[in-house]
Amino acid sequence: MRNSTVYSVVVPLYNEELVIDESYRRLKKVMDSTKENYEIVFINDGSSDKTVEKVEKICKIDTKIKLINFSRNFGHQAAITAGMDMALGDAVVVIDADLQDPPEVILNMIEKWKEGYHVVYGKRVKREGETFFKKFTAKMFYRTLKSMTSINIPVDTGDFRLIDRKVCDALVSLPEKNRYVRGLVSWVGYKQTYVEFVRQERFAGDSKYPLRKMMKLALDGITSFSFKPLVFAGYFGGLAFLAGMISSIAIVIKDLIQRTDILSLGLVLSMNIMFFGITLGSIGIMGQYIGRIFDESKGRPIYIIESTVNYKKAGEKCEISS
Repeated sequence: MRNSTVYSVVVPLYNEELVIDESYRRLKKVMDSTKENYEIVFINDGSSDKTVEKVEKICKIDTKIKLINFSRNFGHQAAITAGMDMALGDAVVVIDADLQDPPEVILNMIEKWKEGYHVVYGKRVKREGETFFKKFTAKMFYRTLKSMTSINIPVDTGDFRLIDRKVCDALVSLPEKNRYVRGLVSWVGYKQTYVEFVRQERFAGDSKYPLRKMMKLALDGITSFSFKPLVFAGYFGGLAFLAGMISSIAIVIKDLIQRTDILSLGLVLSMNIMFFGITLGSIGIMGQYIGRIFDESKGRPIYIIESTVNYKKAGEKCEISS
């Protein structure tokens, strides 16, 4: 018995009943065209619609399709992590089910992988069907994160990428609970490159990344790979202290010379509010880091699997004979 799976396609799912059939059809067409053995691993991240029922039907007619069911919604990054943990392939592709990242681009990634690259990520040259606000905030986030970290996290990229087995094994060995997978892929290193593509409009349904989840992902990315927010908090505190000292000295000198107030009450109150804001903001930044330490210290699993389909048994990888 040995693993003969060449490709594993990891697909996180959360309430994707409107797109799952088309997603499966296009992924199967692409992977069949490789003429090599593959599996498609769907991870149900606590969906409340008919996503599970639809995938289970697909699994019955196609044994290359596998399903992992979470006990509840653990989040997109946890779903990707579970897919990597259970993947059998020599190369692992991560792609969302909404078809914004075209499955056909996987063939270009495979070409780069066969050239010897260990990581091939998709770089978006254009984003169709997205609002100006989302495009602008995404662009600013990627560039801010890149400027704040010491590792090279590519801009204009998401989780859509192909990784080699050795990269996948390295990621599986990392113990973080609050995971920012695309940052971790950059952190582990290896030979990396990209393929360009146009991100399509969502096939159907609504985005599963509202502003709240986008903010959490951004905080996970920044706090996972940069201490600069803590440094900035220290700088702001030092500037506030310096401004307070200068103001106090100026008030004393002015009072001694002219016996009048150099600052109005309103200006003094405004400065106090500003300094309080800096203080509370600094505490909030430190709280983000302390909260991550608290989460890590609990030692809880990243996800819990309730059941699987087309695996030997829940939570166990299955071997495929040659």
